[in-house]
Amino acid sequence: MQKVTIIPGDGIGPEVMGATLRILAAAGSPLEWEEVEAGEKVIEREGTPLPISVLDSIKRNKVALKGPITTPVGKGFKSVNVTLRKELNLYANLRPVKNLPNVRTRFENVDLVVVRENTEDLYVGIERQVEEGRAEAIKIISADASRRIAHFAFEYAKMYNRKKVTAVHKANILKLTDGLFLECCKEVSRDYPQVNFDEKIVDNMCMQLVQFPESFDILVMPNLYGDILSDLAAGLVGGLGLVPGANIGDNAAVFEAVHGSAPDIAGMNKANPIALLLSACMMLDYLKYQDISQRIRAAVDQVLLEGQFITSDLGGSSSTNEITEAIMAKL
Repeated sequence: MQKVTIIPGDGIGPEVMGATLRILAAAGSPLEWEEVEAGEKVIEREGTPLPISVLDSIKRNKVALKGPITTPVGKGFKSVNVTLRKELNLYANLRPVKNLPNVRTRFENVDLVVVRENTEDLYVGIERQVEEGRAEAIKIISADASRRIAHFAFEYAKMYNRKKVTAVHKANILKLTDGLFLECCKEVSRDYPQVNFDEKIVDNMCMQLVQFPESFDILVMPNLYGDILSDLAAGLVGGLGLVPGANIGDNAAVFEAVHGSAPDIAGMNKANPIALLLSACMMLDYLKYQDISQRIRAAVDQVLLEGQFITSDLGGSSSTNEITEAIMAKL
């Protein structure tokens, strides 16, 4: 039996994790759970929001499901998410963005995937104070990491019968760094003649995403642009409460809700579990349990389409428990 590390997280994390695990059990998931703690609640006890035991568990099990984790602001702690990606070499951030039934939005037929390089760019965090009133940050782009993420995007297209990969960049200004990224994407595209390839400058990409989101398929880009555009894309389909995410490497994968910990509604039975649940469906796909993930996605679609059990973030008044039980009933 496959064992999976689960990290409930902070704020609403334990609530949406509990809901997700109930639905997975109802769907007949054969997975076994190993629960570990990370985030604000372990800092006093462990001296860090990410104890080494968490990393050890993920390295041992190879797969994790993670709720939202808060990194304290201004207290010297590194981001838990960034640290996980670096320590486990989770080089690909994957964010499918798709319209769900009966969710109000101005956009229709959105079905795109953001593929974000996860290990370099400005997120390496190399900064220095040059002089009073002047600081610098170093942007790192390498050919190896650029080719690797491009291959990931094209392999994903091949696996899921996607038709086009678009590289997003700012090579017109950043000719060495983004220029290298773009050249690597072009190079890799030649190995996949069955997949169309094009490229967009990042500012133009932002405009086109909010004008013609339905015209895009897979978007591949460096770290910073991926961070920004993945949230922008989520806004097209109803927000982060509906969008799953994953961080994938060669030896491990962490599937996560990408929304925040929402401490203002923690413990109030109001949180929407759909983002984490759909992330768990991505995890099931990764583990080759597509039959179970398809049943869960169909149940979610049915509940949203009927509109009887809708949480407050989607304009309804249902509780976390009510939407959880409604999805379980559809299974």
